Amino acid sequence: MYSFESRVRYSETDENGKLTLLSVLNYFQDCSTFQSEDLGVGIRMQKETGNVWVLNYWQIDILRFPVLGELIRIGTHAYSCKGFLGLRNFYMEDPSGEKIAVANSVWSYISAGKGTPVHIPEQIEKAYGKDPKLDMEYEPRKIAIDPGAVSSKGEAFEVKRIHLDANHHVNNGQYVKMALDAAPESLEAGRLRAEYRREAHLGDKIQPVLYQSPLKTAVSLNGEDEKPFAVVEFRCLN
Repeated sequence: MYSFESRVRYSETDENGKLTLLSVLNYFQDCSTFQSEDLGVGIRMQKETGNVWVLNYWQIDILRFPVLGELIRIGTHAYSCKGFLGLRNFYMEDPSGEKIAVANSVWSYISAGKGTPVHIPEQIEKAYGKDPKLDMEYEPRKIAIDPGAVSSKGEAFEVKRIHLDANHHVNNGQYVKMALDAAPESLEAGRLRAEYRREAHLGDKIQPVLYQSPLKTAVSLNGEDEKPFAVVEFRCLN
């Protein structure tokens, strides 16, 4: 189990002074990065081995959105490493220990040069260890578009340098931002699910397709071949 403390910054909040959904995701992403760096299995090891972690799937449940200035603790732990797949939980809590948000994620360990799966080394598996799964609802990692959803196309755009991360492909958080930009302004979501199907690179064209149904909103971020780079789903929690 790894955690760090922070305080909700003005730059992380929306017009109502609440932490944004994208900021929650970024906190979680930073948390796993901090843990890897502190354990000595982070970016330096990736550069030495040529192997990297690639995110396949997010599920983030927001129990409440913390507000500007609020103290928060962000934590993460691995709960399974099998073959080339790593499964990891995240949480955000207030100073009393009450959970604000919880998350599940699925990662693949791959060769950056070949794009093929690599067995997770024992050194990395031992470094992360294994903790019990968080108590939360676990949805399937595959996101199916509601067949009864009403679809509409948004404005296509080109991948810019600002969308890229250190692995030179679109960062997982950027896909969520793209989906939020394509979703209605009135969107209120307590659960985010994101399935990453293939990498988008500098210069690629992305066509967002919005699917709306009574219970959820989904955005498929498609390439010029009409196949998705990622599918992002938003819905309220009961």
